[in-house]
Amino acid sequence: MAITTTIKNKIKQLKEEYDSLQKGKESLLVMIDEAEIPESVYNSNAIENSTLTLKDTEMILLDMELSSDFSLREVFEAKNLARVIEYLHSKRKTIQLNKETILLLHQMLIGNIDDSIAGRFRKQGEYVRVGTHIAPAPEHVESMIDSILSEYLNTDIYFLDAIARFHLEFETIHPFNDGNGRIGRILICMLLQKLNLPMIIIRDKEKQTYYKSFHEYRDNNKNTKIMEKVLVLALIESLHKRNTYLKGEKIILLSEYIKNNKLSASAITNAARRQSIPAFREKGIWKISEEFKYIK
Repeated sequence: MAITTTIKNKIKQLKEEYDSLQKGKESLLVMIDEAEIPESVYNSNAIENSTLTLKDTEMILLDMELSSDFSLREVFEAKNLARVIEYLHSKRKTIQLNKETILLLHQMLIGNIDDSIAGRFRKQGEYVRVGTHIAPAPEHVESMIDSILSEYLNTDIYFLDAIARFHLEFETIHPFNDGNGRIGRILICMLLQKLNLPMIIIRDKEKQTYYKSFHEYRDNNKNTKIMEKVLVLALIESLHKRNTYLKGEKIILLSEYIKNNKLSASAITNAARRQSIPAFREKGIWKISEEFKYIK
């Protein structure tokens, strides 16, 4: 999915609607953001092969007793990532994209897990590999981070193209010993917030497509198309969700909508995945406004 003019216009229309609808309803948006934190934490950690389920994550963040035994590391990973997301929400108007911010977020994420590597880039002798990709030598990390920050902050290309390229470059550099993926996805959300757009969730169910985007970028002349598709669909879904809530419409399960309107389950579910209808997921379950009029 290239970011065509049609897609750009759709995002622009949804953003304008979002800006208009939220006036006087800021408290509702805060509730939506807060309710979404466990889902965001679960999916980002699951992409990194955490064994925690969404329910486990919710219980950890609510400081409830877990029914199963989990490693202390996974518990801290969930709590720390939630803390980073909450920090971004609180600083959304003032936070700046720079090395200091990136290092601070990493300190918050890895602190109490491995303090020896928290809040700093890889140093001499610290090499990392992701699959078959060997990240650049540590002595090049800081200058490469400077380069991608400068490129992003001075670019004039479409914002999702720029964010996709920044994320792909950041993960290719892999500047930290641990936490690169989670910090990279947090930075995507931060960059969207700086543009007065909502955070997005890159879901574990889409992990294979997400991973494929890195192979495509590294092996096919820095092709960003797959990552652009991931970001486009996630952003449109996030806007659909918030706009539906802000309108005060009755929200029902997509399965119920299909049944009530005697529609094809496969066709409507595929339309939801393509975001050609204003459906969205909560806890992995598709929902939609009961008032939406589907045109075959």
